Amino acid sequence: MFKYRNIDINYVRYGNINNQTVVLLHGWGQNIEMMKPVGDSLTDNDVIIIDLPGHGKSEEPKEVWSLNDFVDMIHELLNSLNVQNPILIGHSFGGKLSLLYASMYPVNKLVLFGSPFKVKKNPNSLKVKTLKKLKTLPGLNKLAETMKKHMGSTDYRNASPMMRDILVRHVNTDITEDVKKIKCPTIIIWGTNDQAVSIADAYELESLMPDAAVIQYDGCTHYAYLERLGQTNRIIKNFIKEK
Repeated sequence: MFKYRNIDINYVRYGNINNQTVVLLHGWGQNIEMMKPVGDSLTDNDVIIIDLPGHGKSEEPKEVWSLNDFVDMIHELLNSLNVQNPILIGHSFGGKLSLLYASMYPVNKLVLFGSPFKVKKNPNSLKVKTLKKLKTLPGLNKLAETMKKHMGSTDYRNASPMMRDILVRHVNTDITEDVKKIKCPTIIIWGTNDQAVSIADAYELESLMPDAAVIQYDGCTHYAYLERLGQTNRIIKNFIKEK
């Protein structure tokens, strides 16, 4: 556990501590388990997966945090572990935090899965059919059950009042101008059937950064990275190896 502003932050660290550090950040309402299928394929590297505050085994913030507060917590945690220039891999809310982090601190590379960055007029909730699709994929049935338990983002009413207020703040924070500051190589993996953040947003995100590329997964949802897990892991491994 890492202590930040008097709250406990849970994280796991495994793999080869002497190699490039890869930090994985999950989406809203989820936990470490959602990123382990990717992290477990990267054990030649130093792998860190964080339970974001108010998720998994990490305590809730004691006040309504901004995105900058989350980024500061991540930065302080990595500093405490002597990690510099990490590769960040983020899904959804974790991707948004990865983008903001990379606009503020040195990052080696970025990998984004379905990451929102601007304010939507009518944000879509995630559809239950995503879970049904995951259940049909080998080895991901258990993960679909875990997801069902932790998908606070689909059920606003189940979140605590504090986390609800933080969610509202996150949804209403536009980071477009911050994204324009990012210079590191970036891969953007996105499903064409993403109902939470549209594929059009992926290409807009790509246009804002000088060294970014969209990899489009036809027919996949907001959880495209899991729906084609083998492909995702191969892409990331190759991307990490590139000089």
